Amino acid sequence: MDRFRVEVIAKTPNPQQVIYAALHQDYSEGFVYDDRESWPPEEKCGEIIVKRLLAGDRGHYGCIEHPQIILNCGFFPHSVMQQARTHRVGVSFDVQSGRYTSQRILDAAIGKRDIEEVFYLRPVGHYSDRQGKKYFYSPEQRQRDVEWCLEAAKRYHVDIEAGMAEEHARGKLPFDYRQHFVVSFNMRSFLHFCDLRNKKDAQLEIQKLCELMWPHFKEWTPAIAEWYETSRLGKARLAP
Repeated sequence: MDRFRVEVIAKTPNPQQVIYAALHQDYSEGFVYDDRESWPPEEKCGEIIVKRLLAGDRGHYGCIEHPQIILNCGFFPHSVMQQARTHRVGVSFDVQSGRYTSQRILDAAIGKRDIEEVFYLRPVGHYSDRQGKKYFYSPEQRQRDVEWCLEAAKRYHVDIEAGMAEEHARGKLPFDYRQHFVVSFNMRSFLHFCDLRNKKDAQLEIQKLCELMWPHFKEWTPAIAEWYETSRLGKARLAP
């Protein structure tokens, strides 16, 4: 998991002021843009949003849909993408294609790239299944799995060299090949995604995705992040 990365591509500047403008327009007679010079500063807007929209489970989430953040997420296993796109999360994804981006697999097959840069395996350690049954993923078992991934890459290489289409050859690959993706959230959908996936019973790798996204969100909108950490984080209170 030390290869996982999340970087910001773009984000709405002054997101808390944007939300303030939206909520202010809801009850203002005038055109709020004309009063822009009198809007509170970003930090104060955050306090107003928490007090008027979020605190006490008011649930006024419409205004927080206006700001947007776009993230580039890298080296995550395919299973994370499968989970991330499950449920109605209201986000947009563009995902590295297995049909057009196979060179890294071919490179790994011939030793030009580390096999674990291409395929993901969990670290050695103690785990449990959904029923609570505990087991140990040993160094020996993990090494056998690394070797199996390499053999699969080699078989993929043979098939591609023989003229097989990528979408055909990839059927023999281990499920958790790594993928990069771009994802865009509005602020409400980001918090909803965290409700779904940043909780103790979520799968380990998608929890790590949320963990890596969170500092970017917290730096972007500190007041709302602080409210969320206190009120909702890890509580699985779904779907604002």
